[in-house]
Amino acid sequence: MPPSSQAVAEAAAFRSFANGYLREIDPGIRVRHALPDGPPARCVEWNLRSRRLAIRAEILSPSLCGAHAFGRLWTRHLHEPRWRAVAPMRALQELLGEAYSRADEGRGETARERELELLGRVLDSYRETARLLDFAEREADATGFIAAERALVFGHWLHPTPKSRQGLTTWQARTYAPEEGGSFRLAVFAAQASLVRHDSAETRAAPDLALDLIGSDDARLDLRAGEIALPMHPLQAEALMLEPHVAALVEAGRLRPLGAFGPRFTATSSLRTVYAAESPWMAKFSLPVTLTNSLRVNRLAELKAGVAMARLLAKSGFGARHPNFRILADPAYLTLHCPGREESGFETVLRENPFRNGAERGVATLAALTAEPLPGRPSRLEALLRQVCPDGAAARAQAARTWFSRYLDCMLEPVVALYDGHGIALEAHQQNALLDVASGWPERGFYRDNQGFYLSEAARPRLLRDAPETGSIASLYFADGEIRRRLAYYLVVNQIFSVIARMGHDGLAREETLLDDLARRLEAMAHRLTGAGYAFARSVLDGPTLCTKANLRVRLSDRDELASGDGRGNYIDMPNPLHAAARGEAGHALAS
Repeated sequence: MPPSSQAVAEAAAFRSFANGYLREIDPGIRVRHALPDGPPARCVEWNLRSRRLAIRAEILSPSLCGAHAFGRLWTRHLHEPRWRAVAPMRALQELLGEAYSRADEGRGETARERELELLGRVLDSYRETARLLDFAEREADATGFIAAERALVFGHWLHPTPKSRQGLTTWQARTYAPEEGGSFRLAVFAAQASLVRHDSAETRAAPDLALDLIGSDDARLDLRAGEIALPMHPLQAEALMLEPHVAALVEAGRLRPLGAFGPRFTATSSLRTVYAAESPWMAKFSLPVTLTNSLRVNRLAELKAGVAMARLLAKSGFGARHPNFRILADPAYLTLHCPGREESGFETVLRENPFRNGAERGVATLAALTAEPLPGRPSRLEALLRQVCPDGAAARAQAARTWFSRYLDCMLEPVVALYDGHGIALEAHQQNALLDVASGWPERGFYRDNQGFYLSEAARPRLLRDAPETGSIASLYFADGEIRRRLAYYLVVNQIFSVIARMGHDGLAREETLLDDLARRLEAMAHRLTGAGYAFARSVLDGPTLCTKANLRVRLSDRDELASGDGRGNYIDMPNPLHAAARGEAGHALAS
């Protein structure tokens, strides 16, 4: 009998939390757990001093660079010899309590409040996962861009609350969340032109481009002279109407809610970026929803950065030199200016939409390709490999290496080339990276997100010549040492390692083999490159550690990572599996 949705969701909640605990709090020790009916189970054991407990988690499928897959769980009091089976959520609660004990030795009411708040979000994430599993099973065979966007049932593989969505009810999720395939029309406001801030890197002004979101309905808007249409996500529109500064503008007649217009949009995996197959633009909105651990708000600096980077990249000629990689431009924005407020809540980004008129076929985010599969089904990546090579394990292992090499052609090579040649680094994590795999093989990579640019301080003079406005945009320029750290996390640890780990878990190829292939590719790149790309490749190859995101620690301190200044406190170091000594030690530990 297959496991219930609740059991699968509970195991998934433990998997994401425990992998974060391993990486950020305590790596534990590797042990063998004696079983009465078979060989000893390979386990990781944690001693929880504050709980006076020990927990053992069976490692069903270890990973040198990604998340482990866990099986049975046992616990015992430290003064007792007997191990007892324990449910995943109970084990998770014990780990959570120990994590808070170590993070806040003094404890106190504030720490206890944060602990309970995080537990609530863990449970919220578990319930949402369980709710979505049955629906996901019905949609598992769907393909194409929006099908992949809807496929992230388990969420971020290394986050303590991957599906937590505070502020979004179940009935709203049916329409506004991606997994259930709901659709909606945008709410439109008419605003006095003097109140609207906008910019565009296109030949057309942003207000004209925004009318494209409304399509043929624009003739029905009944705009008055001197008014501009502001399309808005319905959830955000409803929240804005309750804000005093918005209500005052409506009462004064300077802002008019017009109702719903245009084609039906559906959410992408980020929830706040929406897509309609017939629209030339996607739109990214602020939302009154806290996802994982951040309130999803568009900042004015991000809007300006999107337009500035669209202009800069258009001048660079980078796209013509790398036809197998495309950066989706966010070339225009609109917002309502309210005196005394940096942001009004109306901040809207227009993103180009190349995934229409048949071009959406076979395009998938890396997060969907590498996600944990539904019970009894292959991962999307394994399904692709079986499609291109149905001939058995040995042939498939070679096909997996070829697939991996082509993937590096589409992602690693162009991203590093952009940094090396132009001083521009990308926050190219799994969800921001997409692949065209319509043929089964990686043919082209895509990058999206105006929040994810890092400009090199060393390249500032020439970047300012091409885009002077970048000099006045906050949190856009970084020292190269910090860029190397973050690029190593987003491109290598988060994205490339997820492909390696997925292939390892699925039995498609050995992780050690793929790590060696990656190391050889980086060595070859280091020989070709001479600037920032060379320094990056060498840092990834030679450093004993790599930068990683501290998602659990951020949650333990109850910080909104998107509102935490330059974000330096969001990262820690992890052992580098590409470093020869580190890989040997990791392999020995996992084999013990």
